Amino acid sequence: MEPVPVDEGSVPGAPRMRASYALDGDGAWIAQARQLAAAFLTRARAEDGSPVPTRVVEVTQLVVSELVTNARKYAPGPVGLDLRLDDDSVEVIVHDGNPEAPVARNADPGRVGQHGLEIVMALAQALDVRQEAAGKSITARISLLA
Repeated sequence: MEPVPVDEGSVPGAPRMRASYALDGDGAWIAQARQLAAAFLTRARAEDGSPVPTRVVEVTQLVVSELVTNARKYAPGPVGLDLRLDDDSVEVIVHDGNPEAPVARNADPGRVGQHGLEIVMALAQALDVRQEAAGKSITARISLLA
């Protein structure tokens, strides 16, 4: 699905640009999601003239990768990815079928893996988990000034 431009004058506080994707298929979900995020932000630069620094693209791809990996690993059913761009941030929203909120684990330098939520929390300006009718959504807000 293509990003949907939003008329800034129509709804106060509405994102300037947004896109929604259904991620399905095999193990290519994570790579697909990273590519979709990069393409969305590249398009925002080109079509909207949004000042999206390369570092923000890289951080967004990492956040997308970690959240989609967790959804694929711990939740049944389809995964949805929404991307939104406003004047000062990018929002990454991942929807999955597991209603349980993720919990960051205690720091353990000897632990291999399971650091995804810690990484997202360190990179995101804000992190929000909401219960939905068929699971949950996790929203990570990434500053364009990152």
